[in-house]
Amino acid sequence: MVARDAFDAPIDAVWSYFRDFGGVGKWGGGMVKSCTVEGEGVGAVRRIGLAGGMEIAERCEAYDAAKRSFSYSIVGKSPIPIRNYVSVCSVIETGANECRVDWHGTFEPDGVSAEQAQGMVRGIYVGGIAGVRK
Repeated sequence: MVARDAFDAPIDAVWSYFRDFGGVGKWGGGMVKSCTVEGEGVGAVRRIGLAGGMEIAERCEAYDAAKRSFSYSIVGKSPIPIRNYVSVCSVIETGANECRVDWHGTFEPDGVSAEQAQGMVRGIYVGGIAGVRK
């Protein structure tokens, strides 16, 4: 599952939203009610409180500030019907004051069809990118 979107903005301005692992509350939209982070850097776990009282825990698996990229996995039970989720989010310079966000994930559906699971994850990525754009 991949989401990709171009920005007419400097790469560092766009990366500033993603580089803060606990900053998802700034751009995550109305579903995100809270976000706390335990630890820092690789191995840190963010706990995202969602609408309806659900929570999702995500662990930072890799972080490369120079390449403006990080990866994370869902730890524990996911409120989204997927398992074995790993995602990579990168911000790539494409020109002067232009960049692109590439966000992709791998996972297995859990109790839903592959198409349904992909649609849910795509919605999260598209919504997150739209939140950064605002």
